[in-house]
Amino acid sequence: MKFNLNQIQMKVIRTAPNGVVNHETLFQFSQKENLVQATYSGGQIQLGFLVGSVQESILHFSYCQLQIDGKLDNGMSKAELSHGPENKIRLTEHFEWKSRPGETGTNIFEQC
Repeated sequence: MKFNLNQIQMKVIRTAPNGVVNHETLFQFSQKENLVQATYSGGQIQLGFLVGSVQESILHFSYCQLQIDGKLDNGMSKAELSHGPENKIRLTEHFEWKSRPGETGTNIFEQC
């Protein structure tokens, strides 16, 4: 199934124990063909960016974020797109920190 994330807002509904984004973090997505990008902020995140590509229901992306404590983090993610309750787009992200070698986790986002 193809998904279009253009002009979609998402919030985090489940955060990994070692994750930084949370229910206060808001993501603003845009998409042109297979190119997906987003900016995000809120909670512990002062400002974050992600960029990647989507094929059917799989989104691969790289992210970088500046936290409110001044820490700069980055990593890579693979996410599955699906439909959750009320047919809202849901994104299940499997991330690997590059700024914290060996740390991985899973976050779940849902369309606002």
